[in-house]
Amino acid sequence: MQGPQHAEIEQIVQLITDDYSKGRNIDKMDVLHQPDQDKVMDIVQKLLRLIFPGYYRDRVYKGFSEKARLGVLIEDVIYNLQKQIAIVLHYCPEFENADQDALEARAACVTTAFTRQIPKLREYVDTDLQATFDGDPAASGIDEIVLCYPGIYATTLNRIAHELFVLDVPLIPRMITEYAHQKTGIDIHPGATIGKYFMIDHGTGVVVGSTTIIGDHVKVYQGVTLGALSTRAGQKLRGKKRHPTIEDYVTIYSGASILGGETVIGHGSVIGSNAFITKSVAPDSRVSIQQDMHHHTGNADENNFDSEKMDTDETWFYVI
Repeated sequence: MQGPQHAEIEQIVQLITDDYSKGRNIDKMDVLHQPDQDKVMDIVQKLLRLIFPGYYRDRVYKGFSEKARLGVLIEDVIYNLQKQIAIVLHYCPEFENADQDALEARAACVTTAFTRQIPKLREYVDTDLQATFDGDPAASGIDEIVLCYPGIYATTLNRIAHELFVLDVPLIPRMITEYAHQKTGIDIHPGATIGKYFMIDHGTGVVVGSTTIIGDHVKVYQGVTLGALSTRAGQKLRGKKRHPTIEDYVTIYSGASILGGETVIGHGSVIGSNAFITKSVAPDSRVSIQQDMHHHTGNADENNFDSEKMDTDETWFYVI
C-alpha cells in the first residue's frame, strides 16, 4: 500500500507500539508463559471421553481394543496436560524462577496425581447423574441427562477443575470452569467443595463462590447465588471463608441468594425462591418470601412439614 494511506498506517502502528511500552498490566507481551486455551479445552474433551466412554467416544480409536484405546487416550491426556501445567507453574511463587527441568518434574508429578483421581471423579459424577434423574420427572433417562443437561456438564467440568485446584495448579482450573460458564451460564469456582448427589436443575445464572462448601444430596435451581457478603476489602480477603456452607439434603429454589462465610444452611432445609439469606438457618427449616417479607419456620418435623405438599402450603409465597 502506497501514498497517504500507507503513511497513516505507519503512524498508527507507531502510536500503538509506543502505547505498548508504558509498562502497564495490559502491555504484557510474554506469550510463551501463557497456557494454550484451545489445548486445555482439547484436554477437557478427552477427559470427558474417559469419564463418559459411551457418550464422548473418539471414533478414531474404534478399531482398537478397549484397553488399547484407553492407553492411547490416557497417554495423550498426560502428555498435553503436563505441558500446560509446566507452563502455568510460573504463576506459583516457588517456581517463578525455576529452570525447565524443575518445572517439568513438578508438572509430571501433579499430572500423575490428577489422573489417578479419574475413578473418584467418575464415582462422583455417577451420583450426580442419579440425583438428576431421581429429581427431575422430565428426564427420560440417563442418556438425555448426559447429552442435554447443562447442570451435569457444568458440574462435571467443575469436578475436573477442582481436582487440579486442590493440587495447586494455577490458572488452568479457572479456565476450565469459565469454559463451562460460557457454555451453560453456570458459574462454579473450582475452589468450591461439592459433595455427592449434587443436582443443578435448569441451571442458568447459578453462581457458586470459591469457598463454598456443599454437602451430599443438595439440589439447586436456576438463578441461585452462593456468594460473599462483600468484596470491598479485595485481596485482603484472599484465603478467608467468604461463601456459605450448605449441609446435606438441602433444596434451594430459583433466585435465592445465600451469602457469607459464616452462613450455614442446616441439614434438610428448604430455601424458597428469591429468599435473601445472610444468617445461618437451623436444620430442617424452610425459608420463604411472603408478601415481600421473609417467612422462616424452624424444624420441619415439629411443624409437620412435608416437602411434597409445598405446592398447596399457604406459607409459601412462590414455589417452582
